[in-house]
Amino acid sequence: MIPRYTRPEMAAIWDPQTRYRIWFEIEAHAADAMAELGVIPKAAAKAIWEKGKHAKFDVARIDAIEREVKHDVIAFLTHLAEIVGPQARFVHQGMTSSDVLDTCLNVQLVRAADLLIADVDALMVALKRRAFEHKMTPIIGRSHGIHAEPTTFGLKLAYAYAEFFRAKERLISARTEVATCAISGAVGTFAQVDPRVEEHVAQAMGLAVEPVSTQIIPRDRHAMYFATLAVVAASVERLATEVRHLQRTEVLEAEEFFSEGQKGSSAMPHKRNPVLSENVTGLARMVRAYVMPALENVALWHERDISHSSVERMSAPDATVTLDFVLARLTGIIDKLVVYPANMQQNLERLGGLIHSQRVMLALTQKGVAREEAYAIVQRNAMRAWKGDSDFFSSLAADKEVRRHLSEAELKENFELAHHFKHVDTIFERVFGKLAAASDPGPG
Repeated sequence: MIPRYTRPEMAAIWDPQTRYRIWFEIEAHAADAMAELGVIPKAAAKAIWEKGKHAKFDVARIDAIEREVKHDVIAFLTHLAEIVGPQARFVHQGMTSSDVLDTCLNVQLVRAADLLIADVDALMVALKRRAFEHKMTPIIGRSHGIHAEPTTFGLKLAYAYAEFFRAKERLISARTEVATCAISGAVGTFAQVDPRVEEHVAQAMGLAVEPVSTQIIPRDRHAMYFATLAVVAASVERLATEVRHLQRTEVLEAEEFFSEGQKGSSAMPHKRNPVLSENVTGLARMVRAYVMPALENVALWHERDISHSSVERMSAPDATVTLDFVLARLTGIIDKLVVYPANMQQNLERLGGLIHSQRVMLALTQKGVAREEAYAIVQRNAMRAWKGDSDFFSSLAADKEVRRHLSEAELKENFELAHHFKHVDTIFERVFGKLAAASDPGPG
């Protein structure tokens, strides 16, 4: 985790003190269940809770013990014994390290998912507000980066809203996928620990029981979790890339907010660069980079090995912290995005009406002209206009084959922008009616 790209609430999930607190809770809840089953004295379970509940674990002390014993869970248990006293001999009865490590990791991933879901909700609120603000703001739609047909800026934001609605659903599913607990002992057979202990710990920690573990929780669950983060990051980059394109000098239909005193370049005082969107783009790549290691973690040796452990110590905090940061940053970008409707209109008119070529072609087919012939008629006039030899409308109006089928009034009708926006309400109802009702991320 790099402090520059880390927000406090997410960082706290991965703080060593938080990790040891979760380890303690797993051990203490397991002790409660064992006490109820008569495996350990009830007084021991009570003492474990009383001594450890409000303890501040000494991270430096645990690290020092680990340097000697070369085992992180044993180091923690040794330190816990220093806090609890003689009753600590009843801690970790029949359990193995993975019971603690894997259950803890899943608790942390669940908490991280909750923050990420809230992040997406906040982004959706911003997208919804700006989408309705620019619901009918005309803008040119582009395919291959080339002017295609008109759309609205509100629709661009509605597309993003719908995409992040899907992102939220995927995060909820990934949270469920990874929210399991395993307290099954060595090689997962429950030989030394009763399955009812696992059931009790799972319920206490807000998890489901892992149906069958092999000493570890199967890593296909985690692979799906990190793959989901990667897909969300891809959606983040898609929207950030759109902002970057719209901010290009030749386009300048929207740009990131440029604050008072902000500087864009050390060399050129005039620069206003899309640095936030570029930052988000780069960080999204880092989130996606953790998918392959997560997939490779699935294939472990027999009932367990620890080749996955070193990966997850890096990937779990880094991927969740980074995605949390980029979602929050993207929300700020959208919330403060500066929009230039006049530039959008100017760009719409840049090709002198060529963006209406399909409408004219279809109008000719409606008059009985074969589609191939209509295409050829419109294209030859469009290419003249493209080269700057004539105005598209004037060229069409002077074309005898066009005028044989379309009057000047009919031609003008096919150059009206409003035609392209007649179903915007329908699309908005689909997105902000049905989808918003299912998600309800907040008022528009």
